[in-house]
Amino acid sequence: MSAILDFPVRPEARPYIEAFDHRAVTAEPDWLVRDRRRGLSRFAELGFPNRKSESWRYLDLQPLEKRPLIPAHAAPEADEAGLRERLAGLSLPERARRLVLVDGRFAPGLSIMEPRPGLWLGSMAQALRERPDLVRPAIEQAAADAAAHPFAALNTAFFADGFVLEVAPGIDIERPIEIVHLASGATSASLHTRSLVVLGAGSRANLLEIYAGPTANGPAYWRNDIVALRVGEGAELNRAVLVEESAEALHLAQTDIMLRAGARFAGFALLLRGRRLRHEANVAIDGEGAQCRLDGAYLVTGSDETNIVTEIDHRVAGGHSSELIKGVAADRAHGAFQGRIIVREHAQKTDAHQLSRNLIIGERAVIDTKPELEIYADDVKCSHGASVGDLDEAALFYLRARGISAEEARRMLIDGFLREAVETVEDLATRTHLLRHLARRLADLEG
Repeated sequence: MSAILDFPVRPEARPYIEAFDHRAVTAEPDWLVRDRRRGLSRFAELGFPNRKSESWRYLDLQPLEKRPLIPAHAAPEADEAGLRERLAGLSLPERARRLVLVDGRFAPGLSIMEPRPGLWLGSMAQALRERPDLVRPAIEQAAADAAAHPFAALNTAFFADGFVLEVAPGIDIERPIEIVHLASGATSASLHTRSLVVLGAGSRANLLEIYAGPTANGPAYWRNDIVALRVGEGAELNRAVLVEESAEALHLAQTDIMLRAGARFAGFALLLRGRRLRHEANVAIDGEGAQCRLDGAYLVTGSDETNIVTEIDHRVAGGHSSELIKGVAADRAHGAFQGRIIVREHAQKTDAHQLSRNLIIGERAVIDTKPELEIYADDVKCSHGASVGDLDEAALFYLRARGISAEEARRMLIDGFLREAVETVEDLATRTHLLRHLARRLADLEG
């Protein structure tokens, strides 16, 4: 890969270039090798984004620049008994199809893979061998789109595995499918995963993705995750994401969603733990009458940082989108929401709404919210709004007057505030599961 050094390279990219040169050689197809080299070249040119970049102004990446986290060449040995115990606390109570990735690689011993006609579920590494017809177009398109996204380019260079889900046209998968991304805590490294979901016309599926690290404090790790969702004509995908990383983790997740005519997508993200978290969702409404709902909630404490970044691009007429993002920041934490809605010239009859509501607990916490509308059509219904405030003193007084402690009263009000967003999740089992994790997190809040 020395040819990449023929042009100026950003200093923070050099450790990753060296890691690419020394990575284990695998029998990969020529097209993927080319995409990997192209991705690394682009990352070497771009380097890390900084606060001068509008999209990255609310996240501090200097610690990662000062202390690179290099991808591991192979999966480290992990405590399987400990992983099973952690998995039991993370997974849905009822048995469901479940694909588990440990330190960015498929773990068949922890997964539950139940075959069904019309459903293909497997690891990205398996799909590259068995389903190149499915994954190659998505990877090549992502490689082309990564020109302005340095971490997506780096992901292309280094991803070791991920998951692939394909649902055939007309198939209805009723029970949620679980994807669990576990960090073992066995090593300090970066974990790059690339995944793909494809729903055929008229199909339906529920997806729950969980990102978690060890409960005990361990070495820092960096998760760099990219998921592409392709929802066909008249298909419906409900996706929920739960993030409970370890205390020193950096979590960067990018989801790219394409909706065809009449498709429905409902996405929800609950961000609860991690040193620095960034959840990015980019939606392209590419078919008439498609509907998109993007909701989220986060709770950030200590000196942690959490960002939610969304972009919904209405490219055709008759699309509908809505967003509800709710955030709570306590102690010295920093939360941020950046949401952009674009309505193209030919996207008449678009109906798009965005709302960000936030609570600050204490005098040193900070929340930034930046909703944006970019409208080039005239026959549309669009709105956005944002609010940042403290807990309702009258409500606190009401609860205290009934013998409830100040700490418990505060937890009850925060729970009620965030619950509104969680309850947008349609699947009952998933919604109940998320509320249970939210309750556990609130119980950990300091008085």
